[in-house]
Amino acid sequence: MATFLYKLGRTAFRRRRLVALLWVALLAIAGVGAATAPTATSSSFSIPGTEAQRAFDLLEERFPGAGADGATARVVFKAPEGEKMTDPAHKAVVEETVSALKSGSDQIVQVTDPYTAHAVSQNGSTAYVSVSYKVNAMELTDETRDALKQAGENAQGKGLTVEVGGDALQTMPEQGASEAIGIVLAGFVLVITFGSLVAAGLPLLTAVIGVGIGVSAITALANVLDLGTTTSTLASMIGLAVGIDYALFIVSRYRSELAEGRTKEDAAGRAVGTAGSAVVFAGLTVVIALVGLAVVNIPMLTKMGFAAAGTVVIAVLIALTLIPALLGFAGDKVVSRKQRKGTAKASDKPNGGTRWARFVIRRPLMVLIVGVLGLGAIAVPAASLEMGLPDDGVKPTSTSERRAYDTLSDGFGPGFNGPLLVVVDGDKATADRTVSTIKRLDGWAAVTPATPNKAGDAAMITVVPKDRPSSTATEGLVHDIRDATGDDVLVTGATAMNIDFSQKMNDALVPYLALVVGLAFVLLTLVFRSVLVPLKAALGFLLSVVAALGAVVAVFQWGWLGSLFGVEQTGPIMSMMPIFMVGVVFGLAMDYEVFLVTRMREAYVHGERPGEAIVTGFRHSARVVTAAAVIMIAVFSGFIGMDDQMVKMIGFGLAAAVLFDAFVVRMAIVPAVLALLGHKAWWLPKWLDRILPNVDVEGEGLAESTDEPGVGKPDLVKV
Repeated sequence: MATFLYKLGRTAFRRRRLVALLWVALLAIAGVGAATAPTATSSSFSIPGTEAQRAFDLLEERFPGAGADGATARVVFKAPEGEKMTDPAHKAVVEETVSALKSGSDQIVQVTDPYTAHAVSQNGSTAYVSVSYKVNAMELTDETRDALKQAGENAQGKGLTVEVGGDALQTMPEQGASEAIGIVLAGFVLVITFGSLVAAGLPLLTAVIGVGIGVSAITALANVLDLGTTTSTLASMIGLAVGIDYALFIVSRYRSELAEGRTKEDAAGRAVGTAGSAVVFAGLTVVIALVGLAVVNIPMLTKMGFAAAGTVVIAVLIALTLIPALLGFAGDKVVSRKQRKGTAKASDKPNGGTRWARFVIRRPLMVLIVGVLGLGAIAVPAASLEMGLPDDGVKPTSTSERRAYDTLSDGFGPGFNGPLLVVVDGDKATADRTVSTIKRLDGWAAVTPATPNKAGDAAMITVVPKDRPSSTATEGLVHDIRDATGDDVLVTGATAMNIDFSQKMNDALVPYLALVVGLAFVLLTLVFRSVLVPLKAALGFLLSVVAALGAVVAVFQWGWLGSLFGVEQTGPIMSMMPIFMVGVVFGLAMDYEVFLVTRMREAYVHGERPGEAIVTGFRHSARVVTAAAVIMIAVFSGFIGMDDQMVKMIGFGLAAAVLFDAFVVRMAIVPAVLALLGHKAWWLPKWLDRILPNVDVEGEGLAESTDEPGVGKPDLVKV
């Protein structure tokens, strides 16, 4: 592989104008496709195989046009102290609001009058209007949302406290600002790392091009493949991360080859042949992690995974072709001014990575124990992990959704924020028996009479829990209803759907881990031709992810340091979080593992002793891996400042995971384990050695390439 990539890198360097033109043309074609494609709607959200989904399907069949899985909103009214919502003046305001809502949008299915729907609290201080929509929250038009907000604002000025809640106000968080901040921080770190604006600009430029092509292609194909508006979120985040990393690795190796006195063309070829081989295998591990999301069997996640995997493939191809082409355009400017003047230190002089590696080699057992115990202590809270989907109760108190949630809880009880919808597949007698059965259970605050459909062969029952939607008590009530009733009774609604979603994610975690880690183990065995190195890489990754989950639980579930990160209300951890972290962090962790340890393997294969190889690997790679990790931490940390609790949680979790994996696992535990193992680290059974193909990531086959005419002779630039 190294020889093929070497030739590819040299060809791209020589034919740089053609290569650059091809990538620009691809970007233009994708951009035109995205601009001319029909506006994408939100991909339908479904959870195959769950009771909540079967109930929704039954509702669509027996109650056509009811918008069972559509968005909902609640306009909550609170009377001034000492007054009641039944007072004539206040009642007139509410009825006026109901009329305005009904005429405000053609996406509305139903608007309930609180005075006929028994939606006034017992003390009369609070009332709410329920609004049901035909489509889900992501498919609501701006005009529909504006009409909802305007109705609340009009009532607000008439002596009542009015708040609007529900998922109808849900919008995708704006990511442009966070990504822009991430790119600026990445540029700052790259300038410090390379000491050259041109060298720093190349990874940023190519990463933006890769993300541009990937996201534009997703946008262009959105309607055809039912990708939806949310699919590009993960693709852009991962594409930006790996795009910068891969380009950083190639540019860094190119500069090292120039420092060895090679010609620019040969240096570009060798950079792609060696660091490029690491990029290919690191990219494969990321693709495996993202495509593996299909095992969860949630169509939305599967599509997001495949779309993001496509963006990663683009990032790999750009690193192997466009980077060497741009290096050809950059000329001498890719190295720092000191290197161009010949005043830079030789590349084999000790640096921070060298000194740290030697320290670890001298005290490997101590470093290993401290690293494992430290991450183990941080991981302890993960044992108390409670998964669910955060509701409006965890939003900042500055939002109308949170104030509406609190007002409803005060007036009606916390369960009113998450009613359960029980669907009966049977006649009125069956429905009535179901109501009686539910009333014998504990944990409910209200049970409405059954509402049959026109045909009389199905009915709906609303059950209001005593506790808040995300509580374990409400989850217990859902399971109790399902256990106490027959197969012809199904429990659904947003709360039940969240419970089923969390359970499905929990059940898929172990198979997903087994698939991702297992396939990656095979790949890394090919790369390193070792059994113990891939095993150590996988175990280290699991340790860092569990530690990151422990930190997330401590902050977002227990509330430790919550005020520091803007957490106003603790609650369950987003059910997607563990699998999402595994997929994203595994890819980045293997990037660092492959790039760092491949350089050690390369030195070992070329005759250095195990300890010397560790030092060599750190001397050449530690600075680059550190820069890549700092960039990712900065990018992910940018999301912590956002108001959305889920986005905040994702940003914090990913930043913590990269911090632990890059600086504790890869920089401390990995060299400590390799130092303790010595030659045994690179052991491979002879029978396995015979059947495994030699992918030559270390570039042994490149030794013959120096015999080519004109190759290996240094250019005039002093480095």
